Amino acid sequence: METEIAAYMRANRRNRVRVGPFTIGFSSHTNSPFANYAVPDDDARPTAANVTELIAAFEDRDLKPRLEYLPAVSPLVQPALEEAGFVEEGLLPLMTLTALVEPPAVDGLELVAADTDDRLLAMATAMNLAYGEPPPTPEDVASHAGSRDRGGFALLAQSVSGEPVGGGLVTVPIDGVAELAGIGVVPSWRRRGVAAAITAHLVRAAHGLGVRVPFLMAADDGAAGVYTRVGFQLSGRVLHISR
Repeated sequence: METEIAAYMRANRRNRVRVGPFTIGFSSHTNSPFANYAVPDDDARPTAANVTELIAAFEDRDLKPRLEYLPAVSPLVQPALEEAGFVEEGLLPLMTLTALVEPPAVDGLELVAADTDDRLLAMATAMNLAYGEPPPTPEDVASHAGSRDRGGFALLAQSVSGEPVGGGLVTVPIDGVAELAGIGVVPSWRRRGVAAAITAHLVRAAHGLGVRVPFLMAADDGAAGVYTRVGFQLSGRVLHISR
């Protein structure tokens, strides 16, 4: 399963550029390091020259050289990167679904598809607040809309009075694999089971899109507990590393 997810991580990169055994995805609307990163090939054996070329590809665009990948699938990459000054940012839990466990209903919560411009903006606003980021730009909203319109799914969590309280995404499926991403809940609605409700809804939406391998990356081991409550289990680690 990890090789399928690694293949998905490479194929899902937008504006792809190949450098040696690396696939880099460069965002067309943001210089955020979380949107601009490389993924190595399975069992990649990068040379020092490959890594130098990789660094140059980022620096020529005034971007931080950065990778996100599964070290279990590409075990020889990290030593080559560290030799060139890369430093580990984190080793995030990679989680896959065994069988969906329906969470309890949350009083006062509505989960609706972000299928209009207003709902998409509300979703993006809640997600950015949840992650402590500035309000979304028109480009951010357009990026979410583009993913949805290419075959993904966007979800808005709101109160019954219409207050945006969270959201999440199913990325565009490729060969039956897709990521549940951006799952977030605004601070005032946390510890009520909202994240679990969002996750379960995204799983059902992913299955409706033909996804057989839904996966997600938890922010840390503590956050992973939310997802285990709806049937996800730890299946590996995702390395975030940059220079």
